[in-house]
Parts: sequence; structure tokens; C-alpha cells
Amino acid sequence: MRLAIFDTHQYDRDALTQANQGRGHELVFFEPRLTRATAALASGFTSVCSFVNDVLDAPTLEALHAGGVRLVALRSAGFNHVDLDAAARLGLAVVRVPAYSPHAVAEHAVALVLSLNRKIHRAYARVREWNFSLEGLVGFDLHGKTVGLVGTGTIGAVAARIFHGFGCRLLGHDLRPNAHLEAALGLTYVPLDALYREADIVSLHVPLTPKTHHLVDAAALSQMKRGALLINTGRGALIDSRALIDALKIGDLGGAGLDVYEEEEGVFFQDLSNRVLKDDVLARLLTFPNVLVTSHQGFLTREALGAIASTTLDSVDAFARGEPLRHEVRTEHVRPRSPTT
Repeated sequence: MRLAIFDTHQYDRDALTQANQGRGHELVFFEPRLTRATAALASGFTSVCSFVNDVLDAPTLEALHAGGVRLVALRSAGFNHVDLDAAARLGLAVVRVPAYSPHAVAEHAVALVLSLNRKIHRAYARVREWNFSLEGLVGFDLHGKTVGLVGTGTIGAVAARIFHGFGCRLLGHDLRPNAHLEAALGLTYVPLDALYREADIVSLHVPLTPKTHHLVDAAALSQMKRGALLINTGRGALIDSRALIDALKIGDLGGAGLDVYEEEEGVFFQDLSNRVLKDDVLARLLTFPNVLVTSHQGFLTREALGAIASTTLDSVDAFARGEPLRHEVRTEHVRPRSPTT
């Protein structure tokens, strides 16, 4: 089967090419993101593969369908960027990668905590300029600190185990408590406001839904312990970025580690080093010495890339053979959810 793969970088091409060995699909890679304007590139293809910041709205899906596409394979777990109603109307099958490497994302969340706390990003920049002063680089021991995990699904559970290894006290908030985490790690489930009040570190591990949009807003930030660290490796829009800036400006928040940003589309995954950054909110966030932003790289490990590629091509295999699609996403999967699922 011919597969048009959009929004690709060398690491995507390497992983998919490796996973395609023995399968025989014709993989055609495109650098541009998949949007209405670029959908014509997929004309004549039966299937397309897209990434998390592509725009799969009704006009894009209609253009793909008109060009012969019948399968949309997402190289992501999230599917909030897809108009599933339009896909169903057009008869387009949509599949995703529900899990790849929870360790990759959880480990990145912990890396953000360690880097922020011990000021690694600032220390690195200083030493590169032969400044070996330690002033302003004081951190704190993770041992004995309280970590609040908002969402204790697959990724949140891995993060819990890592923080437990540091000797942290664990709080969790989720509609579906994990009894194993309670028994094995001593994690205690508490209401969200209690988690905010008690946690020295708040780490977000929930999907983006209408209920979780701006889950961390001005009210939530005002409840957090003074000096707390806020970590987001989930979806950018879980946090109200302007409210975050306000909290940082008055010094209530100790710092923020962000691998995602609510307006990252068109910015993240791109080299803009020779351009003017037009996003004033992101530009302001980057001025804070206690903010560390990475460009949605939590998934970026060899193991995760390999799992994403294999799962994606498994779905293409099944579609080509007319078999049921294990990871198909349908309209009924979109339902009102609690902020903690």
C-alpha cells in the first residue's frame, strides 16, 4: 500500500523505514504539515500518516477523501486535532497509536524537574561563558518532597514509580484510582485542590478534552504552594499560559517545565532561529529564568519512535487486508470526561 507520510523529520523517516522492512509498503515522506493546503500531495494515495500538530479538520479530510484517501493513520495517541464527525461522514477510517513508551514521557517529566530544581540549564549556559559562580543555583533535595500527579494512567504511573525512587511522598488525582500504586508506592488520592495546596511538584498527565482545557488556570495556580514547580508533558492547552505568566511574575510559582505549549502549532518542531518569534506569550515565557521549555520532545527516544512506527504500520497492514482495526478512533470515543481522566 502507498502511504503518504506528512510532517516528517529524519528520525521519523528512519524509524518508519526500519519498521517497514518485510512489509512492502511504499512510503512517501513529505516535510510539510498536513493541512487543507497540502492535502493535494496525497492525491492518489489510499492512506496518509499525520502527526499531532497537523490540521485534520473537515476541509482537509474532504480534500483527502476526494484524492482517494480512505485511511488516516495518526502517529500520536491524541486525536483532538481530528474532526471525527467529518471522518465518519466521509467513510474515512482513523487510527492512532494509543501507547508507545510511557517511560519516555515520564522520564522527560522527571528530567524537567531535575533541570529546573538544580538550575542545570542556567549552570550550563554560565559555564559555556567561563562563569563558574554558584550564586543563584541553589536547589532542593527531592527526597521527602511531595509530588502531585494529576492523572495516574500509564504515563502517570511510571512517573509515580520514578518519583518514589527519589523518596518522594506521592499524591494523585484521578477518577479511576490505581490500587496498585496505593499499595506498592503509598500514593494517596486526594481532591485536586488538596493536591495543589500540598504538592511541591505538580505534574500533569491527562489528555486534552473540553473538560481539561485550561485545567490549570488562574484559580488553580493561586491554590498551589508558594514555590511549587509545575510540569506539563501532556498537552499544552491543559495550562492557561497567560495565567501562568501572571503567577510567575508575582513570584508565587517556583518554576515551570513545559514540553508542550497551547499555541505550539507552527512553532514547535521547526527551526526558527533566523526569524522573529511572533508568539508574544511564548516569548514572554522564555524570558523567565525559572521556566524551561522543550519542543514537545518527551516522546523522542529510539524505543518510542520504533513503537510508534510499528503500531502505525500494523494498522496499515490490517487495513490493507480488510481486517478489524484495533486502534481505530470513532466519534463515540469523544465524550464528556472529568478533568482527571
